Amino acid sequence: MPFISAVVITLNEEKNIARCIGSLSEVADEIIVIDSFSTDRTAEICKAFNVKFIQNRFEGYIQQKTFAVSQTNYPVVLSLDADEALSGELQESILQVKGNWKYDGYYSNRINNYCGTWIKYTSWYPDRKLRLWDKNKGRWEGMNPHDRIVLSKGSSTGMLAGNIEHYSFDSVADHIRQVNNFTTIAARSYYDNGIRAGYMNIILNPLWKFFREMVLKRGLLQGYYGLVISSVLSFETFLKYVKLMQLWRNRQS
Repeated sequence: MPFISAVVITLNEEKNIARCIGSLSEVADEIIVIDSFSTDRTAEICKAFNVKFIQNRFEGYIQQKTFAVSQTNYPVVLSLDADEALSGELQESILQVKGNWKYDGYYSNRINNYCGTWIKYTSWYPDRKLRLWDKNKGRWEGMNPHDRIVLSKGSSTGMLAGNIEHYSFDSVADHIRQVNNFTTIAARSYYDNGIRAGYMNIILNPLWKFFREMVLKRGLLQGYYGLVISSVLSFETFLKYVKLMQLWRNRQS
């Protein structure tokens, strides 16, 4: 039976962190919180639980999550964001594989709570994530702010029952604020990697994104919030490429 190290990164997550840690405490043998010097009650709440609380300067999502893994004592790592929690079914599924570990990593579906509504359509569900893995077989990769676990070649994977419950946004305004922040980070990551944007990216990519979310991913069936999410995701695509083009234009001026 492998021991599990659960890791969470935080910054001003006082409204979410207790729910997250509470769900992890049912399955993890240690919980490690890496905090980016929160100014709210995050530290106080974490210290009320039996967790290892470490503050570390934030240099990027991939870097912070990689640092979190480096602080673990056990070979199997379970990673959640602070605004996520394990469903009861997922807790049971993790306990089952903990007693019968077969694969190098395990995927689970993530379901998003948007303005109080569980979203069951668009690309937001099933939003498959690999969050439980042998740390000797995988590492965090990707381009900030979009990180993912990449397992080494030849690694095996399984699927867990249940959902990661993601309490994403309380309002559309919160969503748009995050889009503005994340597209700035994404555009900078693209720029640093030499990726350029053209007018066709700005025009066609957002249109394709909207069609994909509303039609191919059945956002229509989600009603009003399906339309809102599809529209904001389309705008996110537009904004990312506009900001990327502006970075290159600023360089040339």
